[in-house]
Amino acid sequence: MQVSTKGRYALRFLLDLAEHRDEGEIPLRGIAERQGISKKYLERIAALIVPTGMVHASRGKQGGYRLARDPSRITVADVLRVTEGSIAPVSCLGGEIPGCERRNICPTLKMWQGLDQVIDDYLSGITLQDLLDQYQPIIEYYI
Repeated sequence: MQVSTKGRYALRFLLDLAEHRDEGEIPLRGIAERQGISKKYLERIAALIVPTGMVHASRGKQGGYRLARDPSRITVADVLRVTEGSIAPVSCLGGEIPGCERRNICPTLKMWQGLDQVIDDYLSGITLQDLLDQYQPIIEYYI
């Protein structure tokens, strides 16, 4: 599994909202500037995430985005499932109807299922709050 820029940027978008959650509605322009991501691309990502209930959006002059849930209740797996569609390591496990014509005779199926479970357990065990708590900005001092 390789996470696309959409998945990585969605995490950055949500982490920015989590970091600034005490500031009310956050304009997309500010997030785009802080994260170094195109505002247009963030609009497409937000359009995927808002319907999930993770983020609330409001329009108008004072509009913007804010987390709709506590960051401790949003996992990395939640975000990647929305942006990537599937977090399965092989295509025969992902999608609406997993499987292939070799399913009953595939000697590697159990291994792929095990890896899929490890990935899911790992990413489901990491929340936005965990990522914020682990973040230590790199501060360089020059004399």
